[in-house]
Amino acid sequence: MLDTLKLRIYQGQQFIKDIQNAPMRDQFRGFPLISEGEFDIQNINCPTGAISANPLSIDMGKCTFCGKCSKNCEAVNFSNYYKLASTNRDKLIVTAGMNGEEYHKTAVEVRKEIKKVFGKSLKLRQVSAGGCNGCEMELNACSNVNFDMGRFGIDFVASPRHADGLVITGPITENMAYALEDCYKSTPDPKIVILCGACAISGGIFQNSTKLNREFLDKHPIDLYIPGCPVHPLTFINAILDFIGKNNP
Repeated sequence: MLDTLKLRIYQGQQFIKDIQNAPMRDQFRGFPLISEGEFDIQNINCPTGAISANPLSIDMGKCTFCGKCSKNCEAVNFSNYYKLASTNRDKLIVTAGMNGEEYHKTAVEVRKEIKKVFGKSLKLRQVSAGGCNGCEMELNACSNVNFDMGRFGIDFVASPRHADGLVITGPITENMAYALEDCYKSTPDPKIVILCGACAISGGIFQNSTKLNREFLDKHPIDLYIPGCPVHPLTFINAILDFIGKNNP
């Protein structure tokens, strides 16, 4: 017992106390910053087609945040701002003059019914629909001692029957399409659906594959989009807190 107390004192406070304003390392590629003006993007060979011209824009739903565009075009840079989620797919498209703080103010719509039903406790079933395991590993980290998502009443559960909603990662392959639909039907109403990562939102680097079956997204409404490749735990946790109204009590 004494050794346990000594270890606790030595380790100090391990969890991030202020998860909503936690600092991020400078090297992190977060919200993209685009300069105003006309720029040549012919030398940018974006692997997911996330960058477009006229006007110059970046679709965070497709972006893998590889940084290739910023190396080949002086108009594009990445900040380390990590609050990237939105309840509106179209708002994930970033144009010139936008910054992360202004984007975040209107990106996530806090709905009264969501806050009322899920504001105090939210249980989520995570479905890996053909992903590379990158997002899955980051989502696992959300519950570790550093990020401690459970203190906000947000947890991942083992069964969809115990869940309030689904968190989908991966591009949704043919082999996972039925399992995802079955998981959705097994989740009791009312329920929410969250797309996590570029693969889930747009197909990512696999978007042109003939082995995908993304019909699920046409049949069911999506409540929250969380960009990233993979999604950082701070991005995910803040997205959920915004969505259920805990960041804006």
